[in-house]
Amino acid sequence: MAMTTAKPAMQPARPEFSSGPCAKRPGWTPENLSGAVLGRSHRSKLGKARLQEAITRTRAVLQVPDDFLIGIVPGSDTGAVEMAMWSMLGARKVQLLAFESFGKDWVTDVTKQLKIDAEVLDAPYGKLPDLTKVDPACDLVFTWNGTTSGVRVPNADFISADREGVVICDATSAAFAQDLDWAKLDVITFSWQKALGGEGAHGVLILSPRAVARLESYTPAWPMPKLFRMTKGGKVGLDLFEGATINTPSMLAVEDAIDALKWGEQIGGLAEMQRRADANLAVLAEWVDKTAWVEFLAETVETRSNTSVCLKVVDPKITALSDDAQADFAKKLAALLEKEGVALDIGGYRDAPAGLRIWCGATVDTADLDALTPWLDWAFASLSAELAAA
Repeated sequence: MAMTTAKPAMQPARPEFSSGPCAKRPGWTPENLSGAVLGRSHRSKLGKARLQEAITRTRAVLQVPDDFLIGIVPGSDTGAVEMAMWSMLGARKVQLLAFESFGKDWVTDVTKQLKIDAEVLDAPYGKLPDLTKVDPACDLVFTWNGTTSGVRVPNADFISADREGVVICDATSAAFAQDLDWAKLDVITFSWQKALGGEGAHGVLILSPRAVARLESYTPAWPMPKLFRMTKGGKVGLDLFEGATINTPSMLAVEDAIDALKWGEQIGGLAEMQRRADANLAVLAEWVDKTAWVEFLAETVETRSNTSVCLKVVDPKITALSDDAQADFAKKLAALLEKEGVALDIGGYRDAPAGLRIWCGATVDTADLDALTPWLDWAFASLSAELAAA
């Protein structure tokens, strides 16, 4: 392969920039999990205590209001969102914001599976829907941060404090990095493998008093799978939110989440985790500003994600190619960087426009992004030269 520039001298110390599962916290080793309750029932006193510790530390670090419930549920963030939708929706009209792939998944579930009267407010990748159309009389389902588009809502001003409906917020790539407006949200979900760099298969489900009231006042018309059941005898089962999970969790994954939460506390809590994500985004923003061949997929600064940063190639030589050829170029770009061991798993999401996606959450060190940007330029120059020579 013909190279037009010399390879950068410095490599990122940790090349894990995947948007899920994300980089482990700095200094992580398997020995951090030595306190895991293994070979014991998760319903033993020790097992429940570890699950409760994960919940307690989540409340402290994420600054969850005292009257909100926090539960650990199966199926990652997806499972948590599905539990909320299947259990709460159908009482009134639903609006859904769809501006990336997961938001579109929730549209499919609500309109095709649950067959609920719904209005879809959508937007192409890079943009937000018209938020002025959000109706406080409706239930609302939306992603706070579009993991696959790099677009986030700048705030929750579009949600009425006097709303009649409940608001279900998929916050999996926003939690611990962006300011969640708890007063405007009724269901908040995330997964450990995003901002905490934890392990998969477990979701976190947070319920406001308004969400609890909906669960206890409304019974859906459809059968409810066991994994989704949160009420018994018309009341929310509080044991779920005190460490008694619906099905068997991985206690290694629980221990890993506790370790990540301890790390978050030790470095300065939520404010420092947000600062680290902002600093990481700033490195890429400075580089994009001076780099002609790349742009953010998010069209405005205020909607730009500080976690799942999505980039598109805008060099005229590349944009003149067919869509398939542009996608192929982006894949080769990610593959070359992975081959060099400097950036792993940074290809854009399969349904998103061709480009790169670089995780900038708190578990990523800013120095590694500083080291990465020269490699991005090197890889682009190398592949462009190869394309010109073809």
